[in-house]
Formats: sequence, structure tokens, C-alpha cells
Amino acid sequence: MGKLFTVLYYVFILVISLSLAEKIRYDNHKLYSVTPKHLESLKFLRHLEEEGWQNYNFWTSPTRVGTPVSILVAPEGFAEIEKMAASSNMDVKIVHQNVQQLIDDESSRSTVSTARSGNFGWDSYHTLDEINSWLISLVETYPNLLTTVEGGKTYENRTILGVKLSYSNANANNTVFLEATIHAREWIAPAVQTYILNEFLTSNNASVRQLAESYDWYFFPIFNPDGYEYSHTTDRMWRKTRVPHSILCAGADPNRNWNYHWGVAGTSASPCSDAYRGPAAFSEPLVRSAAEFIESVAEKLVAYISFHSFGQMLLLPYGHTSEHLDNYDLVYDIGLKAAETLRQRYGTEYVVGTIYDTIYPASGSSVDWVKGMFKTPIAYGYELRDRGEFGFLLPADQIVPTALETLDSFITIFEEYEKSKD
Repeated sequence: MGKLFTVLYYVFILVISLSLAEKIRYDNHKLYSVTPKHLESLKFLRHLEEEGWQNYNFWTSPTRVGTPVSILVAPEGFAEIEKMAASSNMDVKIVHQNVQQLIDDESSRSTVSTARSGNFGWDSYHTLDEINSWLISLVETYPNLLTTVEGGKTYENRTILGVKLSYSNANANNTVFLEATIHAREWIAPAVQTYILNEFLTSNNASVRQLAESYDWYFFPIFNPDGYEYSHTTDRMWRKTRVPHSILCAGADPNRNWNYHWGVAGTSASPCSDAYRGPAAFSEPLVRSAAEFIESVAEKLVAYISFHSFGQMLLLPYGHTSEHLDNYDLVYDIGLKAAETLRQRYGTEYVVGTIYDTIYPASGSSVDWVKGMFKTPIAYGYELRDRGEFGFLLPADQIVPTALETLDSFITIFEEYEKSKD
């Protein structure tokens, strides 16, 4: 009966979204923090996530006994989750009573004036068209420093648009690749990346200038443009691509789809799961085409950094195994120093460690693929603010503080990397 209800539910959602094309609302949906207290309850939560059950949207994955899991729960699931918690020995706490209110509040402009560049600022979140238009306008303003680059195409034929920033031809073999928003709903990621780009162009701070001018930079604020657009127009909580893999559910997780130990750990075979790995490695056009672009510049890369949210972590490869990468000691030590620098501005605490050990097993990620295939010296994934109070719906007045502390840590990463070469 439960499976039949699941099928009927997804058919209903599909029909409604296709026929009415109305934005999905989350009125009276609650954000729960659920803590499994023994292995069986942990396994049960993992089963719910892997199957993509209709009433539960996992904001964080069940990783270990005693670690809280953030779950967005539809009204139809309230009684079930309370019963489940009581019978499965899990601690349950309501973090927010109405997630739609968070969505409504998320992009309200800060009362504090923030830095702006033309008509593009960092006191609110921007659409795909606004970000791409801003990138193009920057190239027109700084033609000697910036060029537009296309990182590939998506299923819906959108361009993965980026810019290359270069202050000197001497930096050609000293290149850094910055990727953000491979997961569509993580809106703080492109906001932070665009802020850093603007600082690299306009800041008078000596440390920022030194960093900006010492490397060639590839900035890709929106790696999943189909999903990001959909998260603005239709479903704020959308995470995946928009490839129709089944009659019931669209999309695969583009950060589980890269061809490096694909499907080994931390993925789902269910198309309805947010962790769906896809039917094959590189099945997603945006992942396949982005990989081709990265391959074209891979021999020049000294660093690959991916921006995500949330959790306040600086993550190292790998996600498929607890075995450490080739230069683990160096990258881990640099990460600890970067986290300490990040903490100094606002007191924000970050955890440093491998994807596998720190957050959860997760194979097929972009950072794992780059590190595993090309042995790029520096490879990190940022999980930006916060630790669950707002999650993916971080208020816009936290954009600039998040960007500033992240830039602080960036400076430390590359200062320490240069020291390690002496």
C-alpha cells in the first residue's frame, strides 16, 4: 500500500508541475532535526533517503549514530515521523515550524548597505540570468583581464558559463578552478564565488591583490544551470539535474555522477532520491561536458575548489574510501590553518577532514574525480554556512559575512601552498 501511495503521489506532483507550472510551496512544512540513537534507526533513515520517500526531503544525510539529520517534512509526514521516532529510539526536534516562511524571508534585502558592483550586489540572491549577465558585463568592463568561457552544455541546452581571470601570461601553468552550485538549491555558493571574483577585480587589500594576480582563475558560479533555474522558477528545494530518468522523477545528483569510483558509496539507485547517481557515470550532459572542459585545462591546474552548503566544513577527497589522498598531510595541515583564519573574523567554526570521514561516504564527486584523475595538488570542497539553523535557506544578510570569511581562508590556503614549495 505504501509503495502504491508513493507512485500515486509522484504522478500527482508530476502532473501538477507540468500542467500548471506553478511554484511549489512549502507552507506548514517543518524542518526537523532527527538523531538516531542506535544502528537500526540509522539504517532506517538511510533507507528513507535512498528511496526518496515523498514526505521527507533530507537536507543532510544519515551518517552515524548520534549525529543529527536535518529533514524537511511535509504535513502528511508529521504523525509518521513522530511515531517513527518513538518506536525507533530517535531524538526528534522541530527546528522550524514553517519552511515556506524561511523561503519568503530568504531573499529579503538586508537593512545594512552592502558592497555593490553596478546593479549587481550581495544583499540578495540572484537568478541565473542576472549572474550570467553580470559575468558578461564584467568581461566588457575588464577586457584585458577577463574572457568568457563555456564549461559545457546541459540537458536543457543551457551554457555552463564562466570567466577566466588572468593578470599575467606567466600564470598560465598556475591555474585555479572554482566551481559552485553543482547542487541547485545551494544559493550561498554562487553568491560567495561572485563576491570573491569582484574582490579580485576591485579590492585594494594587498593580500587579496597578491592572491588574485599570482594565478590564472576559472570562475564558474553556476555549474548546474538547469537545476538552479528550476530552483528559482518552480521548486526552491531542487538539488539535481533536470534529465527525465523515469516517468515519476527527474534528475540525478550531478555530484555523484563523475566517473571516479562511481556508485561505490553514498549514492542511490532510485531516480526519486536526491542522491540518485544516474544510470551510468557521466550520464548527465552537464557533468560529461564539464569534465571534457576540465580535461582541457587539467595539466595547468594547481587547485580545484568546489563550493557547497551547508555544514561549515572544509572537505578533502576522497568520498569513496577512508584511504587518504597522495598529499593528505600537506592538504590537511593547510586546511586546518585556513579554518583558523576563517574563524578569526566572525568566530565561525569549520571542521576539516575527508569527505568520507567528516560528512559521509559519497562517491562520484567532481573534487574526487579531479584529484583522482589528475593528482591536482590542492583540492577542497567548502560546505559553507550554516550548521542547520537555516540550512539551504541562509538569509541574504549572511552573504557578505560568509564571503569575507571564505576569502580570508582562501588567502591562507594559497599562502601556505606557496610556502610548501620552498
